[in-house]
Amino acid sequence: MRRMMAAFTLLMLLAMPAAHAVQPDEIMPDPAKEARARELSRELRCMVCQNQSIDDSDAPLARDLRLLVRERIGAGDSNSQVLDFLVARYGEFVLLKPRFERQTLLLWLLGPSLLIGGGLALWLQIRRRARSGADVPAPPLTFDEQARLAALMSDEPKSP
Repeated sequence: MRRMMAAFTLLMLLAMPAAHAVQPDEIMPDPAKEARARELSRELRCMVCQNQSIDDSDAPLARDLRLLVRERIGAGDSNSQVLDFLVARYGEFVLLKPRFERQTLLLWLLGPSLLIGGGLALWLQIRRRARSGADVPAPPLTFDEQARLAALMSDEPKSP
């Protein structure tokens, strides 16, 4: 029973979401503005960690970006204005999910295009193989072939 409880506790600890890196001194007094800041922080990439949002990162630059987001929200900017400001300052790379624009069209369409192209190639290959008759059974053996096969399969030694 003790092992089972230890395993359950370990499983629960592993299943817990990552602790957010937001420090208590960063939190805004207005809960609505803080919720907006947290939502925006989850959409922005840490420029140091690169695969984490600034909400999850402990890097000093991530902290600076979180403070900048809260500063812009405190100044009355909308979510899109905050994102536009950060994109103008750091480029599209700061967004974890890039916008669907002309510059990012290839990024958005390459994955689905490759998937569709691979499916089409597979379908054509299966169709070509079915047409070529690769799955057609071989014709039955002739009498001479059957006799030769029986001689090869027999346990009797060959005579010269």
